[in-house]
Amino acid sequence: MSEQPRPIRVLVIYDSRGETRELARAVLAGIGEVAGAEPWERPLEEAQKEDLLVCDALILGSPNWSGITGKLKDWLDHTGDLWETGELAGKVGGCFTAGWSRSGGTEATLLQLLHLLLAHGLVFVGLPWSETMRESGSYYGATAHGEVRAVDRAQARALGRRVAEVAVRLGKERPSQAGGVDSRA
Repeated sequence: MSEQPRPIRVLVIYDSRGETRELARAVLAGIGEVAGAEPWERPLEEAQKEDLLVCDALILGSPNWSGITGKLKDWLDHTGDLWETGELAGKVGGCFTAGWSRSGGTEATLLQLLHLLLAHGLVFVGLPWSETMRESGSYYGATAHGEVRAVDRAQARALGRRVAEVAVRLGKERPSQAGGVDSRA
Protein backbone atom coordinates (compact mmCIF):
# COMPACT_ATOMS: atom_id res chain seq x y z
CA MET A 1 0.00 0.00 0.00
CA SER A 2 1.50 3.36 -0.99
CA GLU A 3 1.61 6.14 1.55
CA GLN A 4 0.02 9.47 0.65
CA PRO A 5 2.64 12.24 0.52
CA ARG A 6 2.15 14.95 3.09
CA PRO A 7 0.87 18.25 1.74
CA ILE A 8 3.37 21.00 0.96
CA ARG A 9 3.06 23.55 3.77
CA VAL A 10 3.07 27.15 2.60
CA LEU A 11 3.60 29.40 5.61
CA VAL A 12 2.32 32.99 5.50
CA ILE A 13 3.92 35.19 8.17
CA TYR A 14 2.82 38.80 8.26
CA ASP A 15 2.70 41.88 10.44
CA SER A 16 -1.07 42.26 10.70
CA ARG A 17 -1.22 46.02 11.18
CA GLY A 18 -2.93 48.10 8.52
CA GLU A 19 -4.51 46.33 5.57
CA THR A 20 -1.95 43.51 5.49
CA ARG A 21 -4.25 40.96 7.12
CA GLU A 22 -6.78 41.31 4.29
CA LEU A 23 -4.09 40.66 1.68
CA ALA A 24 -2.84 37.69 3.74
CA ARG A 25 -6.30 36.13 3.59
CA ALA A 26 -6.27 36.40 -0.21
CA VAL A 27 -2.75 34.89 -0.37
CA LEU A 28 -3.97 32.00 1.80
CA ALA A 29 -6.99 31.51 -0.47
CA GLY A 30 -4.67 31.26 -3.48
CA ILE A 31 -2.55 28.63 -1.73
CA GLY A 32 -5.71 26.67 -0.96
CA GLU A 33 -6.51 26.47 -4.70
CA VAL A 34 -3.44 24.28 -5.35
CA ALA A 35 -3.78 20.51 -5.01
CA GLY A 36 -1.13 19.16 -2.68
CA ALA A 37 -0.57 22.51 -0.92
CA GLU A 38 -1.64 23.40 2.60
CA PRO A 39 -1.96 27.07 3.63
CA TRP A 40 -0.53 27.85 7.06
CA GLU A 41 -1.23 31.26 8.59
CA ARG A 42 0.93 32.87 11.25
CA PRO A 43 0.37 36.51 12.13
CA LEU A 44 3.71 37.81 13.41
CA GLU A 45 2.60 37.78 17.05
CA GLU A 46 1.96 34.00 16.76
CA ALA A 47 4.93 33.06 14.56
CA GLN A 48 7.76 30.97 15.94
CA LYS A 49 11.20 30.62 14.40
CA GLU A 50 10.65 26.84 14.42
CA ASP A 51 7.75 27.33 11.97
CA LEU A 52 10.35 28.24 9.35
CA LEU A 53 12.00 24.84 9.73
CA VAL A 54 8.86 22.79 9.08
CA CYS A 55 7.36 24.79 6.23
CA ASP A 56 8.14 24.07 2.58
CA ALA A 57 7.50 27.61 1.37
CA LEU A 58 7.32 31.01 3.03
CA ILE A 59 5.41 34.14 2.06
CA LEU A 60 6.18 37.27 4.08
CA GLY A 61 3.87 40.26 4.41
CA SER A 62 4.46 43.69 5.90
CA PRO A 63 2.64 46.97 6.03
CA ASN A 64 4.51 49.53 3.97
CA TRP A 65 6.19 52.03 6.24
CA SER A 66 8.61 53.10 3.48
CA GLY A 67 10.12 49.69 4.14
CA ILE A 68 9.20 46.77 6.37
CA THR A 69 8.05 47.41 9.91
CA GLY A 70 10.58 47.39 12.73
CA LYS A 71 8.56 44.67 14.44
CA LEU A 72 8.93 42.31 11.46
CA LYS A 73 12.58 43.27 10.93
CA ASP A 74 13.36 42.50 14.59
CA TRP A 75 11.63 39.10 14.33
CA LEU A 76 13.53 38.26 11.14
CA ASP A 77 16.83 39.41 12.67
CA HIS A 78 16.41 36.62 15.21
CA THR A 79 16.52 34.03 12.40
CA GLY A 80 20.20 34.74 11.73
CA ASP A 81 21.28 31.33 12.99
CA LEU A 82 19.12 29.76 10.26
CA TRP A 83 20.89 32.00 7.75
CA GLU A 84 24.25 30.73 8.97
CA THR A 85 23.26 27.06 8.77
CA GLY A 86 21.38 27.37 5.47
CA GLU A 87 18.39 25.46 6.83
CA LEU A 88 15.92 27.48 4.75
CA ALA A 89 17.89 27.23 1.51
CA GLY A 90 15.91 25.76 -1.37
CA LYS A 91 12.48 26.56 0.07
CA VAL A 92 10.18 28.72 -2.04
CA GLY A 93 9.42 32.31 -1.04
CA GLY A 94 7.28 35.29 -1.94
CA CYS A 95 6.11 38.57 -0.40
CA PHE A 96 3.33 41.17 -0.21
CA THR A 97 2.68 44.60 1.27
CA ALA A 98 -0.10 47.10 1.85
CA GLY A 99 0.26 50.85 2.29
CA TRP A 100 -1.70 54.06 1.95
CA SER A 101 0.07 55.61 -1.02
CA ARG A 102 1.00 54.17 -4.42
CA SER A 103 4.23 56.16 -4.37
CA GLY A 104 4.89 55.62 -0.66
CA GLY A 105 7.56 52.95 -1.05
CA THR A 106 5.67 49.69 -1.56
CA GLU A 107 8.32 48.37 -3.95
CA ALA A 108 11.01 49.31 -1.40
CA THR A 109 9.14 47.21 1.15
CA LEU A 110 8.88 44.29 -1.28
CA LEU A 111 12.58 44.57 -2.13
CA GLN A 112 13.52 44.45 1.55
CA LEU A 113 11.43 41.32 2.00
CA LEU A 114 12.90 39.84 -1.18
CA HIS A 115 16.42 40.55 0.08
CA LEU A 116 15.72 38.73 3.35
CA LEU A 117 14.29 35.71 1.53
CA LEU A 118 17.24 35.55 -0.86
CA ALA A 119 19.72 35.93 2.00
CA HIS A 120 18.27 32.75 3.48
CA GLY A 121 18.65 30.98 0.13
CA LEU A 122 14.97 30.76 -0.74
CA VAL A 123 13.87 30.40 -4.35
CA PHE A 124 11.91 33.61 -4.97
CA VAL A 125 8.61 33.66 -6.86
CA GLY A 126 7.12 36.96 -7.95
CA LEU A 127 4.32 37.92 -10.28
CA PRO A 128 4.74 38.01 -14.06
CA TRP A 129 3.50 41.04 -15.98
CA SER A 130 -0.22 41.22 -16.56
CA GLU A 131 -2.64 44.01 -17.44
CA THR A 132 -3.71 43.90 -13.78
CA MET A 133 -0.36 45.43 -12.81
CA ARG A 134 -1.49 48.71 -14.29
CA GLU A 135 -3.64 48.94 -11.17
CA SER A 136 -2.17 46.59 -8.57
CA GLY A 137 0.79 44.44 -7.77
CA SER A 138 4.45 44.42 -8.68
CA TYR A 139 6.85 41.95 -10.18
CA TYR A 140 8.15 41.53 -6.64
CA GLY A 141 4.81 40.61 -5.08
CA ALA A 142 1.26 41.59 -4.28
CA THR A 143 0.40 45.11 -3.14
CA ALA A 144 -2.51 47.23 -2.04
CA HIS A 145 -2.69 51.00 -1.83
CA GLY A 146 -5.29 52.49 0.50
CA GLU A 147 -8.36 50.32 0.81
CA VAL A 148 -7.85 46.74 -0.39
CA ARG A 149 -9.78 46.35 -3.65
CA ALA A 150 -10.89 43.28 -5.58
CA VAL A 151 -7.94 43.69 -7.98
CA ASP A 152 -5.52 43.68 -5.01
CA ARG A 153 -7.08 40.51 -3.61
CA ALA A 154 -6.82 38.89 -7.06
CA GLN A 155 -3.09 39.71 -7.23
CA ALA A 156 -2.57 38.35 -3.71
CA ARG A 157 -4.47 35.15 -4.62
CA ALA A 158 -2.31 34.81 -7.74
CA LEU A 159 0.84 35.17 -5.64
CA GLY A 160 -0.28 32.51 -3.16
CA ARG A 161 -1.21 30.18 -6.00
CA ARG A 162 2.13 30.70 -7.84
CA VAL A 163 4.25 30.13 -4.74
CA ALA A 164 2.25 27.00 -3.86
CA GLU A 165 2.48 25.63 -7.42
CA VAL A 166 6.26 26.05 -7.49
CA ALA A 167 6.62 24.56 -4.01
CA VAL A 168 4.51 21.52 -4.99
CA ARG A 169 6.60 21.00 -8.15
CA LEU A 170 9.87 21.29 -6.24
CA GLY A 171 8.51 19.12 -3.43
CA LYS A 172 8.06 16.24 -5.86
CA GLU A 173 11.76 16.44 -6.68
CA ARG A 174 13.01 16.93 -3.11
CA PRO A 175 14.62 13.94 -1.40
CA SER A 176 12.66 12.52 1.52
CA GLN A 177 15.35 13.55 4.02
CA ALA A 178 15.39 17.35 4.45
CA GLY A 179 18.56 19.07 5.55
CA GLY A 180 20.65 22.18 5.34
CA VAL A 181 23.13 23.06 2.66
CA ASP A 182 26.57 21.52 3.04
CA SER A 183 28.98 24.37 2.38
CA ARG A 184 31.75 21.85 1.66
CA ALA A 185 29.94 20.56 -1.43
